[in-house]
Amino acid sequence: MSFAHTAHIRRWALVAGAVATTGALLTACSGGSTSSSSAASADTINYALPANFTPNWILPVGTSSHLNTNNSSISQVLWEPLVAYDGSAGKVGWNKNNSLATDAKFAADNKSVTITLGDRHWSDGKQITSRDVEFWFNLVKANKADWASYSPGKAPDNWTSLKTVDATHFTITFDKAYNTQWMLANELSMIRPMPQHVWDKTSASGAVSDLDRTPAGAKKVWSYLNNAAKNISGYATDPLWKTVSGPYTIKSFTTSGKVDLTANAKYDGGGTAQIKNVNLLPFTTTDAEENALRAGTVDYGYINATDLGQKSSFTSQGYAVKEWSGWAVTYMPYNFNNPAMGAVFKQLYARQAIQMSVDQTSLSKVVFNGTAVSTFGPVPQGQKSSFVSTEQTGDPYPFSTAKARKMLTDHGWKEQGGVMVCNDAGSGDDQCGAGVAKGTKFEMQVLSQSGSTVTDNMMSALQSSFGDSGIKFSVKSAPVNTVLSQASQCKSGDADCKWQLSFFGTAGSWYFPAYPTGDSLFSTGGGSNFGSYSNSSVDKLISATTTSSSSEAMQKYSAALAKDLPVVWLPEPDYQVSVIKNGLGGFAQDSLANFHPNMWKWTK
Repeated sequence: MSFAHTAHIRRWALVAGAVATTGALLTACSGGSTSSSSAASADTINYALPANFTPNWILPVGTSSHLNTNNSSISQVLWEPLVAYDGSAGKVGWNKNNSLATDAKFAADNKSVTITLGDRHWSDGKQITSRDVEFWFNLVKANKADWASYSPGKAPDNWTSLKTVDATHFTITFDKAYNTQWMLANELSMIRPMPQHVWDKTSASGAVSDLDRTPAGAKKVWSYLNNAAKNISGYATDPLWKTVSGPYTIKSFTTSGKVDLTANAKYDGGGTAQIKNVNLLPFTTTDAEENALRAGTVDYGYINATDLGQKSSFTSQGYAVKEWSGWAVTYMPYNFNNPAMGAVFKQLYARQAIQMSVDQTSLSKVVFNGTAVSTFGPVPQGQKSSFVSTEQTGDPYPFSTAKARKMLTDHGWKEQGGVMVCNDAGSGDDQCGAGVAKGTKFEMQVLSQSGSTVTDNMMSALQSSFGDSGIKFSVKSAPVNTVLSQASQCKSGDADCKWQLSFFGTAGSWYFPAYPTGDSLFSTGGGSNFGSYSNSSVDKLISATTTSSSSEAMQKYSAALAKDLPVVWLPEPDYQVSVIKNGLGGFAQDSLANFHPNMWKWTK
């Protein structure tokens, strides 16, 4: 989603990458109306949200259509995670200042963990207890199929029990021994304690009770909370959202995307807000946002990578320009169940031809002005790690439209009118492949983010290189939230299975938690496996990454998906090129793509 894994963040860094990462949409002409620069005020800051990435969800559990990194960032300053992982201190790790847990002790056999909660309270004064964790656990367990972070066999399936020891201690038992690094960073970090004493009901006027302790009751509570969360205009007024644990509360939240946060006066954690009022501003285009920067109405914003040549025009106005790199990958998911092209996408040779038609080096240099890194597999390549394989870094399918064309003609395709057409149907090695009918045209369409010149430029470049390979590539644009909602898992006969490829935007990368396994993305039935990719051999490799502490398990997974191409790999750009008012400090830009407004402070 940057696109995001809701609890972590792949979210889409619309992210994300939950996962991945949006804003009173400001008019594209003027950038809209915002307050004047707040640099002179110690209690206010104006932060620019990515263009066309409108916040639309605050519930601490998300569905696949709400994997927006900005949603996650906002939610986490309202309801803190049990275990908060981020890179806001300059490296990825457990940030205990913004966590409700203070300790996690794994059993010697790595088959269970006992968690200690801090002495923390909800904003209404009630203590945060193990019961609030159990409430989250019960809701997710009973509604796992609707939870965007769910992957079959993973949490909550692999948590056989959650037992309360006392008000501030509880034990989670696993179905087998797990890699503790993965369990802590990827699974336990998804837990979001929620106010059971306020939310455990089925209607606004209903009484609070222990409904969540039965599957039927948990389903009703889940339905109530999710329906309430759809009422965006009620976020600031609905009593349901007033009880928070984080450093901020909602002051206002518009359907067009403008969000105003104000410090939670009752907050008793370690991540106290340094700036009282945070105004999150939406924009329809990056041009509108840049105009707001020039007008001085944005304190923390961004520019297109293509505008780095204009850096001095911003530094002369009292801004610093800093690249924000991420722990992510960028790709376009295939819809393997699309009735028109699904059978073609299921052919490895076809995916190889598509991948060989993507000139990542040129895209990185020309479209992203050198602020993107070529990516050839499922593990982030922008930062060195022991997780990435030599097969992935070696680029298994180098750019060559000539080889792509030959790959297709060797498998029964013949160019007609500039487009490859299946001329020899069948399942033989030199035929089009199972399910591909004679006469099928190699024509594919992507539903892509609107409002970004950089995205438009990349789509245009791809359209050209695909055309050189005999592949017709058409582009349809829409706001990111629309792309997300229309790119859901589906079966070939479903009415909503018409999408073929999706691209969630230049900032729409998948941002991983600290341990970049692909269980939600590429395992069969994974909650964020949008295109329904399925490979039993890969499933086993993914499972091994969650149980083995050896880097070899991740490397084997990396190599397999670099070769099997579950998606179209694309250059991974910086999350953004930030433009920050001089005097704003106190933080590092989180490589997991979250923003942390409680860490921001005016230093002068």
